[in-house]
Amino acid sequence: MQLQDLVINSSKLYPNSIAVKAEDGSLTYSELNGLANRIARALTQLGVLEGDRVALWLDKSVRTVAAMQAILRLGAAYVPIDPQSPVMRVQAIMKNCQIKALVTNYKRAEKVLVDDFCSLPSLSTTEKWQNGIGWKELNSFSDEPIPSINRDENQLAYILYTSGSTGIPKGVCISHRNALAFIEWATEEMKLVNSDRLSNHAPFHFDLSVFDLYAAFLCGASVNLIPEGISYLPTKLVEFLQEHQITVCYCVPSALVLMIEHAKLLEQSLPSLRAIIFAGEPFAIKYLRRLRDSWPTLRLLNWYGPTETNVCTSYEVFEIEKDRNVPVPIGKPCCGDEAWPMKINGEIAQIEEEGELIVSGPTVMLGYWGLAPQDNQPYATGDIVRLQADGNYIYIGRRDHMVKIRGHRIELGDIEAALLEHEKIKEVGVVVIGSGLESRLAACITCVDNQKHPTLLEIKQHCAKRLPRYMIIDEIHFSDSQPRTSTGKINRKELKRMLEES
Repeated sequence: MQLQDLVINSSKLYPNSIAVKAEDGSLTYSELNGLANRIARALTQLGVLEGDRVALWLDKSVRTVAAMQAILRLGAAYVPIDPQSPVMRVQAIMKNCQIKALVTNYKRAEKVLVDDFCSLPSLSTTEKWQNGIGWKELNSFSDEPIPSINRDENQLAYILYTSGSTGIPKGVCISHRNALAFIEWATEEMKLVNSDRLSNHAPFHFDLSVFDLYAAFLCGASVNLIPEGISYLPTKLVEFLQEHQITVCYCVPSALVLMIEHAKLLEQSLPSLRAIIFAGEPFAIKYLRRLRDSWPTLRLLNWYGPTETNVCTSYEVFEIEKDRNVPVPIGKPCCGDEAWPMKINGEIAQIEEEGELIVSGPTVMLGYWGLAPQDNQPYATGDIVRLQADGNYIYIGRRDHMVKIRGHRIELGDIEAALLEHEKIKEVGVVVIGSGLESRLAACITCVDNQKHPTLLEIKQHCAKRLPRYMIIDEIHFSDSQPRTSTGKINRKELKRMLEES
């Protein structure tokens, strides 16, 4: 089975059920299936063949989802690109994976299809662009089923580009098998059924979106696309959950914190909501505890995994200990994966020891585009964890967020977790600024609404009760919000630049 088969199968079982709903309308499973077939034939006319890569430079929409399905039906792979990416980055990605065609709109085509890309075939979701096909022309193509292609589950399905440490984007290659191992597990874990309504908060170039789309398609449920424009507008997000009667919500903790703090999420009536899944970053325990206490019957799950493995561990949150002051565990291996912590000396870490999490199994990527294949070898996540006696892993932080200052190795996440215990602090990012003897630990703090800013002395005293002396903050800066990446995580590179220039 491959990913496109999920919609094909659901179009037979639930032809009149809503498959996807967005700002640009909605499609039943039958309509989505037919539109995908027409787009596939249009792409064939543009020269797309099995094994090719097709870029998607589009906002979230039902048309984007249909284009994904169309590309898969041809045995090709889709490459979703951040809609907010500058033209040079888009072109770098298209060049890197040798794109055969581009699906975009007229305005974006004007910007990107120049110079080396002026002859690249394109399908426009608006009016026609040169060397391409316009959306209105799709009506001339048949919506009959596409002839069967190679059904190898190890075939490349999509490429997600992540930020590389060198500044050059890295293409994470995901096979149908990689994605389905996660989707099939997640659908069973969440007990999804045809009547469920999932919200899609993550952009399509972020791996969190894989669950929203394909878990819904597997069971014939409905996926409701949250527009990029309201992704971090808490009042609008709460209204979206209410209006669309969402049953399962999957998003990053920062979005949930915004809804709790600014839109009184926990005071709202959401009778349809039965589960919240969070991933992508640690969830400050003081906010998670409020969520757990306010909605005791709601399922709460913490899913963990880098883009290279999708979700590889899971932890369901039940009662939270009153004296707990650190985030909940990331859980135990799932999706058929195995995971273990490796110490710096190459030995496997034992209970209560720390090590880098290594993952092996069906969700581990094919490899990075243009580099040596993974060849089913274990993947080193770069995340430091600690194994508990009950088999759950505690997330400590990124290996590359481990810094050395004042002669000590410090995990910046430890300092952030301690600062988040302060009642006035809502969000915080910690970076090292300066170098050598001039190195300083600096914190950018976003305070809880209407709270007077704590002083540096107050922060130092707060830290002194929780951290060793060498981990106490040197300076603090206040901001109404933290700089973020397009996937909602704190942008540490931008944060460091801001604090160094302030």
